[in-house]
Amino acid sequence: MNLTNKVIVITGGNGLIGKEIVKEISICGGICVNLDITNKTNRGFSNIECDITNPDSIDNALQLILKKYNKIDGLINNAYPRTEDWGNKFEDINYSSWQKNVDSQLNSCFYITQQVIKIMKKQKNGSILNMASIYGMLGPDFSVYEKTSMTMPAAYSAIKGGIINFTRYLSSYLGKYNIRSNSISPGGIYNEQNILFIENYIKRVPLGRMGLPSDIAPAVIFLMSDSSSYITGQNLVIDGGWTSI
Repeated sequence: MNLTNKVIVITGGNGLIGKEIVKEISICGGICVNLDITNKTNRGFSNIECDITNPDSIDNALQLILKKYNKIDGLINNAYPRTEDWGNKFEDINYSSWQKNVDSQLNSCFYITQQVIKIMKKQKNGSILNMASIYGMLGPDFSVYEKTSMTMPAAYSAIKGGIINFTRYLSSYLGKYNIRSNSISPGGIYNEQNILFIENYIKRVPLGRMGLPSDIAPAVIFLMSDSSSYITGQNLVIDGGWTSI
């Protein structure tokens, strides 16, 4: 899983899973460029301030990367922008909020991928990875949220399901350019959630625990590396067995 001299772009690299991925890319010899709205752009462009919901911001970031490195070997669509009312129950979701979340998550994934593909086609090489979810594959088990204020946002399921099939579309469309496209669907990741939720969740998992960012990052590295050169169009599920039962 060697990434030596590979330029890997990740969106949302300052997030829970993103931080672990950024660390692993460096450990494996890759050149990581982290696009995050909370960044301050540094001289080496390892961190670039970028609002992925803004096409102009994406264009500016990609221009900086090309000026510095003249290539992009991998793109990891990991950012997770959302509205303040993200946790509202289905009956309370405002239509404009639904639209904004679909636009900021799914449509931004489309735009940055479209622009990076233009670069990869010239190189005749590249790997795209989209972060999806088990809830893009199946309906939520709402029992795990019982006696908590938590729920699973409806837009999340719609967006992640769309991302999984978008990944398949890309693999079919881009294969002739030697560009691979895959997704990863994590199960629940521990983030100091409500203890009742944690207890309910792990009862449902064959391995008896929630996932950790360190469970996800190695799979990302594998799919960015040449070790996965014949893998495309796949959705790798990392959920401790949740979807097996």
